[in-house]
Amino acid sequence: MAKQVKQLDRVIIRFAGDSGDGMQLTGDRFTQETASFGNDLSTLPNFPAEIRAPQGTLPGVSSFQVHFADHDILTPGDRPDVLVAMNPAALKANIGDLPKGATVIVDTHDFNKRNLAKAGYAEDPLETDQLDEYQLHAVDLTGMTVEAVKEFGLSRKNAARAKNMFALGLVSWMYGRPTETTISFLEKRFAKVADIRDANIAAFKAGWNFGETTEAFVVQYEIKPAPMSSGTYRNITGNLALAYGLVAGAVQADLPLFLGSYPITPASDILHELSKHKRFGVITFQAEDEIAGIGAALGASFGGALGVTTTSGPGIALKSETIGLAVMTELPLVVVDVQRGGPSTGLPTKTEQADLLQAMFGRNGESPLPIVAPQSPGDCFDAAVEAIRIAVTYRTPVMLLSDGMLANGSEPWRIPELSELPTIDPAFATEPNHQTGEGKDEFWPYVRDEATLARPWAVPGTAGLEHRIGGLEKGDGHGNISYDPANHDLMVRTRQAKVDRIADALPPLQVDDPSGRARVLVLGWGSTYGPIGAAVRRVRNAGMEVAQAHLRHLNPFPKDLGEVLKRYDAVMVPEMNLGQLSLLLRAKFLVDVVGYNQVNGMPIKAADLAEAVTGLVESTVGTDPGAASGTADRTHQEVSS
Repeated sequence: MAKQVKQLDRVIIRFAGDSGDGMQLTGDRFTQETASFGNDLSTLPNFPAEIRAPQGTLPGVSSFQVHFADHDILTPGDRPDVLVAMNPAALKANIGDLPKGATVIVDTHDFNKRNLAKAGYAEDPLETDQLDEYQLHAVDLTGMTVEAVKEFGLSRKNAARAKNMFALGLVSWMYGRPTETTISFLEKRFAKVADIRDANIAAFKAGWNFGETTEAFVVQYEIKPAPMSSGTYRNITGNLALAYGLVAGAVQADLPLFLGSYPITPASDILHELSKHKRFGVITFQAEDEIAGIGAALGASFGGALGVTTTSGPGIALKSETIGLAVMTELPLVVVDVQRGGPSTGLPTKTEQADLLQAMFGRNGESPLPIVAPQSPGDCFDAAVEAIRIAVTYRTPVMLLSDGMLANGSEPWRIPELSELPTIDPAFATEPNHQTGEGKDEFWPYVRDEATLARPWAVPGTAGLEHRIGGLEKGDGHGNISYDPANHDLMVRTRQAKVDRIADALPPLQVDDPSGRARVLVLGWGSTYGPIGAAVRRVRNAGMEVAQAHLRHLNPFPKDLGEVLKRYDAVMVPEMNLGQLSLLLRAKFLVDVVGYNQVNGMPIKAADLAEAVTGLVESTVGTDPGAASGTADRTHQEVSS
């Protein structure tokens, strides 16, 4: 029968099933098809912490959400337009997120009494009115998959495992996705197992053909490619972009890259990726624990390489003493913290932004270090290059704060030209820099560069540059051990001044305030960039004026941040924590910012944030600047509730 083709500007699809059903692979393949078609997109993988969570239970549900459009988008979307549920638990866990009228495709095969009970259903929702407000398609995906691949002689269990490819083929037909990339992927992935390869390809094609021929699906949807600036694009996850950024930064600095790391979710992918790039002078060391990983990385920096260590919040706690040693020795070191839900083991596969105060103050003594945070998966590349630039230029450890949403999410990324990357000069010391009263030339390791306050970096073994560094306080200039109180005060203040000096080379904070008349500023950092941008769009589309800004550098802050904050009657700071940036801003700038805080392991929803921003904008109407503080207090109470 002839199919109707309907034009859409955007769609949000969520694939959900057991953690063994291949939902992450299914979502990733659909994403790659969508990227090759030219749509803008944003993804949100969501999976249990257990490698194989209890089958058929709500805690065992794994999902992958992709939002794609014919225009620029900023988030994976709040509420899916389409849910593909592979069992009762997947349906139960996700149905509450759907708006009325959404399309629900359900694999009916596992809707038996036992699995319904596991999911908490007293009766089969497919046979009641529970799903009447949705466009329900109850299809035996598993049964049709087994039938489609029976010629390959697989066991029923192995044949049924291809049901995710059947579902992918069906949804690919529904939204006009190109199929060549998936078929090529399956041919390469299962090249050594012909029957598995052929069965998966057959299941994928059967799903496509089912959509094409069945009367159950009478509409096919079209989402045109999104306009983008010229360049070469690829779909990229945050962890992959961050790994590429580390390699690019090391190449720009002409330094070998040494990664000392211990595997931890969600940072392990960076270790895996960097291990592939030995041709760029990358050395990866999988240490026996977090402490050994950073110790080796700092040792590599002492030896003249670029030391990097990657971890998540629990690992930062273990690395804190060595980070303090890096502060004291003033050596370049990049510490990557891919934040996850805490405290302790917490929510290993969920996202959070709760390590900011740990990054700022989580060491003994006065031990300041710069902090850089990317705002999107693709931006992880630029943030990594920036972290290396600061570490090498200012001779300091740098904390790079990513998070689980950025690490696992993906978006189209324009591959930069080499000319767009900064030049990074390690400027190794090559000769003595001090002359004694007797006319003898010596090398002093704590002589300061006037512009950056950085000390010289001397490669061990360089003739005439013998020196001593370590964890004990050193004397200003000469670097000998010193217990003099006045010297310690001087060195502490100098190390702080060196970090503060970084702000001199930072660009002014970019504020998006089209009319210049907004009275409310929404300020964020890290992965809240997308939800904030989407929420601000909604508020502006409703006819209200609101300004937006985002911080990449969290220590030091941009020099004009205080001035920017004081231009607005109220400032809202959305964070996936209980108000850590808000605390810092209040302390430093005496501005009573309004916190919008969430710690549920999931990204902030743009619609909810837009509602809160709307309330804050409305509360400023008719107030005078002197009343702004009181307005902020009242709104903070409302938002927190």
